[in-house]
Amino acid sequence: MTDWLEFITALTLFMVSHMFPVRPPLRPWLIARLGTKGYFISYSFLSLLVLGWLIVAAARAPFVAVLPQWEIFRWAPLVVMPLACLIAVGGVMVQNPLSFGGLGKQPFDPDKPGMLAATRHPLLAAMALWAVAHVLANGDLAHVILFGLFAGFAVMGIFLIDRRKQRQLGQGEWQRLARGTARLNLIRLPLSPLPLVLAGSVMLVLILLHEPVIGYVPLPW
Repeated sequence: MTDWLEFITALTLFMVSHMFPVRPPLRPWLIARLGTKGYFISYSFLSLLVLGWLIVAAARAPFVAVLPQWEIFRWAPLVVMPLACLIAVGGVMVQNPLSFGGLGKQPFDPDKPGMLAATRHPLLAAMALWAVAHVLANGDLAHVILFGLFAGFAVMGIFLIDRRKQRQLGQGEWQRLARGTARLNLIRLPLSPLPLVLAGSVMLVLILLHEPVIGYVPLPW
C-alpha cells in the first residue's frame, strides 16, 4: 500500500483542488482577497502544479497491467493526438457561446460554426481524445485511473454544459445557436489551413517536450 501512497495522495489533492476552490462560498471569498485576475492566475498555477505531480506519481506507481500490452496500442497517441490538437486549436480560434475556451475576435455565426460544427465543446472533446489514447498506450492501473478520470470528466462536462447553456440561453436561443453544431461528429471536421499548421506545430512541441517533462520518448519505435 505504501508503494501507492504518492499516487493516492496526488490524486486526492488534485480532486480536492478542483472541487473546493471553484465552489461557493470559497470562490467568492478567494476572489475578494486575491482579485479576479489573481484568483485565476493562482488557481491555474496550482492546477498545473498538482497535475504535474499527479502525472509523475502515476509513472512512479507500481505497474499493474489492466489492458493488454499490445504494440498497436502504443500508436494510439500518435494517431489520436494530431486530431485532438486540431480540435483544440480550431476551437479556441472561434468565439463559443455554447461552451468555454473560445478566444476568436469575430462574433459566433451559427451559419458558419467552424470547429463547432464538429464539436461545440472543443477543449473537452480534445481532452477526452487525449485521455483515451493515453489509457490505451499505457494500460497499467495507475494510468487507467488517471486518464480514465480525465476522460470521464470531459464526457460528463459536455453533457452538463449543454444542459446549463440551455437553461441560461433559453431553449429557443440555444437551438438557434446550436443548430449547426454537434457534441462530437468528426465527419463534419473542418480542415482549414491555419488550424492545421498550428495544430501540427503544437503536436511537434508536445513530442519534443514529452521526454524532458514526462520522462520518456512518446514514439513506439
